[in-house]
Amino acid sequence: MNFGLTQEQEMLVKTAHDFATKEIRPASAHHDETGEYPWEILKKAHGLGLLNTHVPAKYGGLGFGVLDSTLVSEEMAWGCTGIGTTMEANTLAACPLIVADDDAINQEFLRPMTEELKMAAYCVTEPSAGSDVAGIGTRARRVGDDYVLNGAKMWITNASVASWFFVLAYTDPEARHRGMTGFVVPADTEGIEIGRKEKNLGQRASDTRGVTFTEVVVPARYRLGEEGDGWRLAMSAFDHSRPVIASAAVGLAKAAMEHAIGYAKERKTFGKPIAAYQAVSFKIADMAKNIEAARLLTRNAAWLVDNGKSNTKMAAMAKAFAGDMAVQTALDAVQIFGGYGYNNEYPVEKLLRDSKIFQIYEGTSEIQRLIIAREVIGKVR
Repeated sequence: MNFGLTQEQEMLVKTAHDFATKEIRPASAHHDETGEYPWEILKKAHGLGLLNTHVPAKYGGLGFGVLDSTLVSEEMAWGCTGIGTTMEANTLAACPLIVADDDAINQEFLRPMTEELKMAAYCVTEPSAGSDVAGIGTRARRVGDDYVLNGAKMWITNASVASWFFVLAYTDPEARHRGMTGFVVPADTEGIEIGRKEKNLGQRASDTRGVTFTEVVVPARYRLGEEGDGWRLAMSAFDHSRPVIASAAVGLAKAAMEHAIGYAKERKTFGKPIAAYQAVSFKIADMAKNIEAARLLTRNAAWLVDNGKSNTKMAAMAKAFAGDMAVQTALDAVQIFGGYGYNNEYPVEKLLRDSKIFQIYEGTSEIQRLIIAREVIGKVR
């Protein structure tokens, strides 16, 4: 058992941290206030190899495992989780393609992403089907050598900037989850309508919109796997992406704790820094221990999937624990700042807003608990 990072991983962390320090943090407030998509930052990240790290080497990528991706994600999120989410949306979209391992599809859609800056989107969530993926209404009917898609997706990250979508649809609704099929759909296909940018509580740099498919014709060659493989591909993507999301929650919490420590050492009441008071120092102590616990859960989940082992339970544990921990850490940071923490002139206000989504996207904290319970208890009839 070895909890240390390799020399190469240490260098990766340094590169990512330096980038977050120089490029992301200075622009974070601007993108939060304006909601402007961070194209310039993404271009620089792509040039440094900090985007699409998971794409296999045979398609021009670095072929990083999930653990290495969590190292990058933590540092990007330390800089700004809104900007980090725009980057990691590519990871989620590409995971079903990597798992399906269709060489022709991957050459056409993954390789170009390593050669130039291109974004992608994972289209599964719908207006009335979020955590209940089996409740989606999108349909795909076979017509000769094509499929015709109809349906509406919601809360899709990178929707207006994606060059292609991973879309989950029913080809056999009567079969429930065994009747779902995954498709790669070029974004410029006729019949796709992109909705307005949503005005969200936090992570405002992220481009979140609805996507509507009306009689969208998709060649059968863009089907991932066989009909009925969609559920497996969509869910396997979460085993890869949830540790990355959990690591982003760790990055946000780390930033919140650092800000809290800095303020607590400077702010004085009754003649001494507030860090000297147990009420404040114990909050920071809890932050530190919970961040370490979340990081260990996250890296364990990543290590498992990288080594070909099932990580469904551990990924759910990491996602739930890290998400809840990030919200509590940001909340405690605001409390330590007092009235200043409630003001947008200080950084922790944004961190609290940004943190909440970690309990919601890629499966709510409640859904993670259902997964964990199922894994440890088994089916109960």
